[in-house]
Amino acid sequence: MSARRATARRIGVFGGTFDPIHLAHLRCAEEAREQLGLERVLFIPAADPPHKTQRRVTPARHRVAMVRLAVAGHPAFAVSPIECERRGRSFTVDTLRALRARLPDAALTLLIGLDAFRDIGAWREYRSIFGLADLAVWTRAAGRLSRPRAILPVAARGDFCYASGTSELLHHTGTRIRFLTVTALDISATDIRQRSRRGRSIRYLVPASVERYVTNAGLYRRSRAAS
Repeated sequence: MSARRATARRIGVFGGTFDPIHLAHLRCAEEAREQLGLERVLFIPAADPPHKTQRRVTPARHRVAMVRLAVAGHPAFAVSPIECERRGRSFTVDTLRALRARLPDAALTLLIGLDAFRDIGAWREYRSIFGLADLAVWTRAAGRLSRPRAILPVAARGDFCYASGTSELLHHTGTRIRFLTVTALDISATDIRQRSRRGRSIRYLVPASVERYVTNAGLYRRSRAAS
């Protein structure tokens, strides 16, 4: 690792639909921040997520507002509306390129879950992503992956080797993939939306401020029209 990279501001990039953001999102981000020594974690709500084609996604203004409420008061958490400001589909490679241009002196770490990482071969220009940022892949299962390189897309395996004495994967550009274990919180946005539609409580699944926003904005009700 170069001296410049070692002293750069370390910023985590956590993208998602956040429909709605919930406590498992926040806890994973907090544990990643702690384990990786990140100075800041940027939460980036997707404007038009390409993988959410089978349901109507809540308008971006509501999702951004909920994320802002959820991270308020945490000195290391911030929200970036970069994808919502950009028209069209939200592709991670475009976002990382834009962040690299805006934050040229930062070392970026893309924070993703293991399930998403397993599907990364379907992402746009996924091999370029590996050179734009470090990756931190979290899993809620205890124990390390026995063969992390084996879950890379076949076409990308030759771009990586194991970092000496670790299970980290080292990209030929100098970026790395690390695998983290985080606290298992079995919370899903799908379940939260379903509970809201049925008039059931979502307390303690989302921050109290987000719960109030969902109620006051009438989100996830069956009769609610997109706005």
